[in-house]
Amino acid sequence: MRILVIEDDAKTADYILKGLGEAGHRADHAVDGREGLHRATGGEYDALIVDRMLPGLDGLSIVRAIRAADMTVPVLILSALAHVDERVTGLRAGGDDYLTKPFAFSELLARLEALLRRPHAIAQQTVLTVGDLSMDLLARRVVRAGQPIELRPQEYKLLEYLLRHAGDVVTRTMLFEGVWDFHFDPQTNVVDVHVSRLRQKIDKGFDKPLIHTHRGGGYSIRAD
Repeated sequence: MRILVIEDDAKTADYILKGLGEAGHRADHAVDGREGLHRATGGEYDALIVDRMLPGLDGLSIVRAIRAADMTVPVLILSALAHVDERVTGLRAGGDDYLTKPFAFSELLARLEALLRRPHAIAQQTVLTVGDLSMDLLARRVVRAGQPIELRPQEYKLLEYLLRHAGDVVTRTMLFEGVWDFHFDPQTNVVDVHVSRLRQKIDKGFDKPLIHTHRGGGYSIRAD
């Protein structure tokens, strides 16, 4: 693979470049945002590794610029900003994955290889659908059977998480981590309360429910 690393921290960049070289990949390095954008738009790269906090032009601006230019190259965003809202912001800007610092190179390489196995159309998906329900990630609009559905911010996050795992059973622990950014069990029924509220908005008045409860397991969203 030919990979562009856009990273201003010399130690981090050396760590990544050395690891990529040892893994048999070719890697170029840009030390600031403007150089990174110039190289990204002018070269044929299989993937980009973009630090979020860069001098000259921040990483999210780079990602938005290349997506505006209809470039579908996979982008892995690196950042010290670990809060779930920051990760969501990075993904909505056009990133395909988001890895927080500090990180193990083995995880970075595994994530990079996973991105390169995906069809670009899937990596760049901006509308999530299950049955007659759709979520437009760019417009932040949810519609079922042509009817717009108004959601609160946390309900939106919950629905997005379920849709990204459509057909799978997601546990309460997964929801605590993926939606609320809790890495422990807070011993509350917050998940059940929000799922109940979301179900009222998504399923009430429709013949077929989309949100399903799995006793002792968790929840899923599916059309069948």
